[in-house]
Amino acid sequence: MNWNQIEGNWEQFKGRAQQQWGKLTNDDLDVVKGDRRELAGRIQERYGKAQDEADREIDDWLSRM
Repeated sequence: MNWNQIEGNWEQFKGRAQQQWGKLTNDDLDVVKGDRRELAGRIQERYGKAQDEADREIDDWLSRM
């Protein structure tokens, strides 16, 4: 699966993202709206991770879709 599919169907993937990153709130996910950079930023903010670590987590999550 590629990010364009996730972005286009964000409403369907929000629940999966929240399962993966439980500290993200519904408001966080509403703001993300499928934007990968925004998701990475929210993960960094909530979990105190570096950008490259957040990007790796997103890549790993994406590979399991």
